[in-house]
Amino acid sequence: MPQAKHLDRTFNLLRDLDRAATPDEIAHLLVGAFRGYGVSYVMAGIVPEPGLPPRRHGGFVLASTMPEEWARRYVSRGYALHDPTVRRLCTSAVPFEWNAVQAETPVGGRVMDEATEFGIRAGLTIPFVTLDGEPGGISFSGAAIEIEAADRIAVNLVATYAVGQLLLMNSRPSASEPVRLSPRERETLQWAAEGKTDAEIGMVMGITASGVDYHLRSARTKLDTVNKAHTVAQALRAGLIT
Repeated sequence: MPQAKHLDRTFNLLRDLDRAATPDEIAHLLVGAFRGYGVSYVMAGIVPEPGLPPRRHGGFVLASTMPEEWARRYVSRGYALHDPTVRRLCTSAVPFEWNAVQAETPVGGRVMDEATEFGIRAGLTIPFVTLDGEPGGISFSGAAIEIEAADRIAVNLVATYAVGQLLLMNSRPSASEPVRLSPRERETLQWAAEGKTDAEIGMVMGITASGVDYHLRSARTKLDTVNKAHTVAQALRAGLIT
């Protein structure tokens, strides 16, 4: 593809992503744009914390077009913590193809084998790190993925921009029933919003750092957020702190 047309296509896609109103819209725009490379599905998310119940893993997904049955199985069985591609993105800052990843555990091998039942045999994952330092990735998958070297830069650029848009959308308050924080949860978030560390918050509030972590985790559960920065942003936008 001529360079000028390549740039025009990329800019137009970035413009469409900027105009997208929902995560689903962003995900389907990406699938449509990259279908020529063999992409059938896209999934973007943040890696759940070890020990987190599988039922909460779905809250870490930013956007997905994966088959519903596979998505339910993946979340309910806690596959995110065993998926070889997820393990790889936690230690890699560069994009990688799934055929370069080896399963290190029996469960990891099962994840990859079961994915093929849904036509997911190949993929490309682009790692990212949130402002709070938590690893995440956006993956494009299908029966076979072929992206020429000349197109990789544009794909990475578009994927990175899409992740930024998804993280912004994920920080907006939902239209569900109002969240009620306890006074201690509210105070902890207020100090966090002012940039204090857990240790500093503990000193101000007269509690241990573990106590601070407890209140932050409780607030995170109520606000359905994925990290401290996300929780503070959500609380600010919902008017729960000032």
